Amino acid sequence: MQNILVVVDMQNDFIDGALGTKEAAAIVPGVQQKIRDFQGKVFFTRDTHGTDYMSTQEGQKLPVPHCIKGTDGWQIHPDLQPLCQGTLIDKVTFGSSELAALLQAEDQKEPVDSITFIGLCTDICVISNALLAKAFLPEAKIIVDASCCAGVTPESHRNALEAMKVCQIQIEESCC
Repeated sequence: MQNILVVVDMQNDFIDGALGTKEAAAIVPGVQQKIRDFQGKVFFTRDTHGTDYMSTQEGQKLPVPHCIKGTDGWQIHPDLQPLCQGTLIDKVTFGSSELAALLQAEDQKEPVDSITFIGLCTDICVISNALLAKAFLPEAKIIVDASCCAGVTPESHRNALEAMKVCQIQIEESCC
């Protein structure tokens, strides 16, 4: 049985850039430690938009250009870059079908016992990918380490955690 850690969108724009928050900046050391201590495979996702972002549905609903491919804001945070040695998935939507397919393929190679999610933003991309993992691997334990996540706001972070609990996703508080 294998365990997988998914580090969601720990990018400059979400930490101290266009959409950064003090809560996001505060989890960086805990995320670093979680990755270092994790026994298993580590996958990273990276929110990725093109220069046409403002003309997309997301850009119309969230008119703040961010994570534009090739920019500094798109890069994984410098404190985490040295730890980003495994799989890195550029995703163009909140939830990544590529990640879900990769997790399913991993399970076919060797059964997946657990998939732990950490990163940003709890209420958008973390919840979207955790629910996809639950749909694609319904018997794997899906875990979200709440202390290594941050939402758009503290309230939306808490709301997302409660929504995931109802969907049988295990919520933990292990780092920081």
